[in-house]
Amino acid sequence: MGAGGPDEEDNRWPPWLKPLLKESFFVHCKLHADSHKSECNMYCLDCMNGPLCSLCLAYHKDHRAIQIRRSSYHDVIRVNEIQKHLDITGVQTYIINSARVVFLNERPQPRPGKGVTNTCEVCERSLLDSFRFCSLGCKIVGTSQNPLKKMRARLMGSDSEDSYSSSSSHGRFSNNKVQSFSPSTPPPTSANYRTAKRRKGIPHRAPMGGLIIEY
Repeated sequence: MGAGGPDEEDNRWPPWLKPLLKESFFVHCKLHADSHKSECNMYCLDCMNGPLCSLCLAYHKDHRAIQIRRSSYHDVIRVNEIQKHLDITGVQTYIINSARVVFLNERPQPRPGKGVTNTCEVCERSLLDSFRFCSLGCKIVGTSQNPLKKMRARLMGSDSEDSYSSSSSHGRFSNNKVQSFSPSTPPPTSANYRTAKRRKGIPHRAPMGGLIIEY
């Protein structure tokens, strides 16, 4: 292939990186389903055979294994683990539970807030001024030599923003519909007051035949 072809594009990154970003972590291990340590939050960079639980690591001795963590339902990895194997220059880092981490994939954001001066070059998420990308996945796309891949990523980001806005509008519309079905009780009027007063009537005593006297 010529310069900038698919082979050269793939060789820019370790062979385990793209498979890692496609995995779904924090599922229960099928091999150790009976164990309370069966949550799959490990990944072997040498075998690349999917998420692993802590018990699976016994079969990966002397291999390069990393631990995936969670933050607000998104996968992260500690900087001191990933930077041993990958250059994360340009990717924004965050401090979570006293540890510096990076996100694996992009996170949808409706619109950048007011006063934002720097955003991710791929998904336009708000960033600090010294960074270019919000995640490892965005760095792969943003540094790609393929312009179609960049354009596709931006279009996907726009679609997620539109779906978020439409769902928010639909939620507000639904709330209004629910409220319209339960109107507030009208205030009492003078006519209502007179009707209620007439309904009280005059109490009548029971006939003597129904009177029971106890001694």
